[in-house]
Amino acid sequence: MNMANTILIIDDEVKLRSLLAKMLMLEGFEVLQAGDGKSGLKKLEQQNIDIVLCDVKLPDENGIELSAAIKQKYPTIEIILMTAYGTIPDSVKAIKSGAFDYITKGDDNLKIIPLLHRAMDKVKLAKRVQQLEKQLVHKYAFDSIIGKSTVIQQAIDAAKRVAQTDATVLLLGETGTGKEVFAQAIHQASKRKQNNFVAVNCSAFSKDLLENELFGHKMGAFTGATKDAKGIFEEANEGTIFLDEIGEMPIDLQAKLLRVIETGEFLKLGDTVPTKVNVRLIAATNRDLKQEILNGKFREDLYYRISVFQIQLPSLCERLEDIPVIAAYFLKHFSEKINKKIENISPDYIQLLQNHTWKGNIRELKNIIERSVILTDSDVLQPETLPIDFLQDFNRDTMHQSGIFDLASVEKAHIQKVLQYTGGNKTETARLLNIALTTLYRKLEEYKISVSPQ
Repeated sequence: MNMANTILIIDDEVKLRSLLAKMLMLEGFEVLQAGDGKSGLKKLEQQNIDIVLCDVKLPDENGIELSAAIKQKYPTIEIILMTAYGTIPDSVKAIKSGAFDYITKGDDNLKIIPLLHRAMDKVKLAKRVQQLEKQLVHKYAFDSIIGKSTVIQQAIDAAKRVAQTDATVLLLGETGTGKEVFAQAIHQASKRKQNNFVAVNCSAFSKDLLENELFGHKMGAFTGATKDAKGIFEEANEGTIFLDEIGEMPIDLQAKLLRVIETGEFLKLGDTVPTKVNVRLIAATNRDLKQEILNGKFREDLYYRISVFQIQLPSLCERLEDIPVIAAYFLKHFSEKINKKIENISPDYIQLLQNHTWKGNIRELKNIIERSVILTDSDVLQPETLPIDFLQDFNRDTMHQSGIFDLASVEKAHIQKVLQYTGGNKTETARLLNIALTTLYRKLEEYKISVSPQ
């Protein structure tokens, strides 16, 4: 049974309990009653209860001790203790036991209703946080990795095995294969999951900026360093750090990374005292690090330290059988996001997806589905919402059956739909079409597409 705004009263005084229950029901609360601690605990097991109003003196238990036991088992429940004779020592004990507040029977009748509303607000907030935490865990868990193909299941199985250890992991694979998703899943399945997961893309920073990002600095280390700053190694202490595109890290900075891995300590910029950390390292790259070693761009000793456990993530072309289910997942996600009711994908559309060369892998597929959802006017994704390069290998018979006759017509219709979506914004249209603005102007002139002034 699931009740909203439910209060359990635990009190052996039947008349007082019944009177209090009637008063609370008039305020719109659902009320349950129990005459002792044992029956109160039984109701907590059977019902979803938000607040417990509990007498301090019960026939079978001390209410303060009972409230501590309830909070330990049901942390989102708030407890208000009641007594006929309120004392300061008892009120301190009550709060220490985890109670929301402590009231004196008879003296605090005017206080109880606003007190209950405040407690209920706290309960709702705690439940919302709990719900969001569950959603976050699911989002980054192994269950969030879509696909039943042998190659992806082998990668998942390997990642699950290493997650329980503290071993350094090296994720290998093309751009867009989901390396950060795997890193997050490994973290969530590890003993460090309650601590921070911090990610940085090594290709996004210059050498000096990356060093500062990783290790932080002391005040005065350089112009503009007006205070001490933590780096991500310090932020990730006791948790997991994910270094994406580690093959892009400058070679002289690699020595400092190697020291952290080997000793668990590093020097901040401008510091003379080492900072100690305990982090789990997951690295990723789309480069051939052995070749990079031969080219003098990657340290061999660092390679062997980060590649204790390697996992090769398959490209999308290696798992074509997973495309329908991945596409369906993205369709549901973007339909809800854009508030469109699109429930299916046509077989021709799926066939085109499976015939495509996926250089951008899952990331590219995600973008394609988002674009199609934006452009479609029906409840089924059709081929005409795909970019031109998808249609180049589409045979004439299928095109005829789908009402598509030539690529120029498709391209013109596609541009018109994107323009309609952007309200005639040419810059945004060019971005969505993934073409230069000058190319868009040329296409508008070629197909004689008129655009209303913005």
